[in-house]
Amino acid sequence: MADAKKMTMDELLASADDSVKKAVAGDTVEGTVLSVKKHEILIDLGAQGVGLVPRREASFARNLNVGDEVTASVIDAEMGDGYVLLSLRKAVKDKGWDEIQAKLDNAEIVEITPFDANRGGLLVEYEGIRGFLPVSQLSAEHYPRVGSSDKDEILQRLNSLVGKPIKVRILDAIKKENKLIFSEKEAIKDGLAARFAELAVGDTVKGVVTGVVDFGVFVNVDGIEGLIHISEISWERVNNPADYVKVGETIEAKIIAIDKERLSLSMKQLVEDPWLSEVENLKKGSKVEGTVTRITPFGAFVQISPAVEALVHVSELGEGSDVDPEKIFTLNERKNFKVLDIDKEGRKISLSIAK
Repeated sequence: MADAKKMTMDELLASADDSVKKAVAGDTVEGTVLSVKKHEILIDLGAQGVGLVPRREASFARNLNVGDEVTASVIDAEMGDGYVLLSLRKAVKDKGWDEIQAKLDNAEIVEITPFDANRGGLLVEYEGIRGFLPVSQLSAEHYPRVGSSDKDEILQRLNSLVGKPIKVRILDAIKKENKLIFSEKEAIKDGLAARFAELAVGDTVKGVVTGVVDFGVFVNVDGIEGLIHISEISWERVNNPADYVKVGETIEAKIIAIDKERLSLSMKQLVEDPWLSEVENLKKGSKVEGTVTRITPFGAFVQISPAVEALVHVSELGEGSDVDPEKIFTLNERKNFKVLDIDKEGRKISLSIAK
């Protein structure tokens, strides 16, 4: 018997049954991994021949083993060496977009793990697609509440989330723009609504400090964001909220207002107002000693006890409109004053300079 002629790939395909469809660029095909090498992967496509995944995608398919079933996209159906050039990445992405659209349509909660961060948010990969979780879509637990100028600290806090799983919903997915946006806020909003329903103004709650800024303190109360304005931190005048609390500290506060997304909280309202007890020692017409704490165009503020600050109005410093409090007072000086009026309801005390 004559030796069997060695047939080329094209000849094999030509002799095959007409029902066998040739591979065409753009098609999605299925096959079995024949070999996995450093620079290439070969895929058995059955009657359609042998597919080759090139070096540039070898690392993308590094977890494949001989015998694995795979789906790939045809890039070139007639390479010079007889192979069908395939892309695993494109097939995975196409399938991934289909999965993503289905989860978006059903508002499903999914889990992502960020692989990197920038000041705008977290970079993720889901179903083979690169996506983004913006800072604005993070929950109260994860939102980096710091001063607007603390850019390095914002990035540091976002980097602490890299490698940690986060439950999210898909907020936006546009395949042709390669746009995939996630939201942690959307994933927890149903649970937050139930928690909000359990809270009422006047309740005392515990929370973890998530941010300290110039105007107050942000607190995570069981997933709900709360804000303690600087005026509600202490009964005494607060210059720097960071002197009273630190990030990560657990504190108690009183709910003083509730809106759709945030709680307004107060630390000072959990303790007795010392102003009320200290002002009992003052009488109209009596003389007191105090320290000048602030000088303004309309007068000077004077600390007359730890919790009581009073005002010497410019009208008490002399006649005419050209009276300058800065020429009469020195910051931090102690002087004797006379109590002119005590308004307990308005928490105001008026003074004049004692003669």
